[in-house]
Amino acid sequence: MKLSTKGRYAVMAMVDLADSGRERPVALADIAERQEISLSYLEQLFGKLRKGGLVRSVRGPGGGYMLARSAQETRIADVILAVDEPIRATRCKSGSPKGCKSDKGRCLTHELWEELGNQIYLYLSSVSLADVVDRRISGVGRMFDRRTSQIHEPQVAAQ
Repeated sequence: MKLSTKGRYAVMAMVDLADSGRERPVALADIAERQEISLSYLEQLFGKLRKGGLVRSVRGPGGGYMLARSAQETRIADVILAVDEPIRATRCKSGSPKGCKSDKGRCLTHELWEELGNQIYLYLSSVSLADVVDRRISGVGRMFDRRTSQIHEPQVAAQ
């Protein structure tokens, strides 16, 4: 699965908003500057996030955007889906009985990729904006070395 710029930028901006806008609205221009994202692109994304019920806008001096729900209640999967980013690993259209082959059949590995997409969705649904802000991401540091086909646990610094 490849996450597009749209999904990645939406998550970056929402994490920034969760971190910076805990008690006051945050201007999109400030998020754009901190995250190095085009302001016009952010405006498009936040229109979708607002329609998806994830943010609310505050007009007037000192206005901007705030989270519609708490950072703990807002899941990463919600953000990605709100900007119309599908979470799937197959080439087939989600929910369609038709496959990706020219004869409309499913490829031999369809179930493998479909389950991978399901696992990605489950993982992103288990992570909140607060988890990212507070750096509470499970599995951080575990690395798979393709050369040796081994998983390496994170190194713990000596105190």
